[in-house]
Amino acid sequence: MDRTQEKIRIDKWLWAARFFKTRSLAAKAVNGGKVRLNGCRVKAARGVTVGDQLVIVRGNVEFNIKAMALNSYRRPANEAQLLYEEDEESIRAREEQRQLRRLFNASHSTPATKPNKRDRRKIKEFVRKD
Repeated sequence: MDRTQEKIRIDKWLWAARFFKTRSLAAKAVNGGKVRLNGCRVKAARGVTVGDQLVIVRGNVEFNIKAMALNSYRRPANEAQLLYEEDEESIRAREEQRQLRRLFNASHSTPATKPNKRDRRKIKEFVRKD
């Protein structure tokens, strides 16, 4: 088989490229519509080839990547990064989102102490407004 025509399951590739911690989480994300291959929604068994464009959404973060190599085994992170190349726009957008989250959370201050029994009752009463 020609090297350029090799394929590997998309859930297995995402796991090997370390976008998801387990293969089952990768499969759930693909079947849930969080991963697009060449602009189309796919199932977990679809094959990825070198040169394919992928859009991966994890929480609030979106990755626009191009598959550069195939590997069905999970390797160290520095080797896994060689499997794909991320667009400059995607990197910039993720950095902007990160800065916005940081600024938004900067104004949030945590309480100095845990709530006591009276405070917990007030919190429960407030939350359970019926």
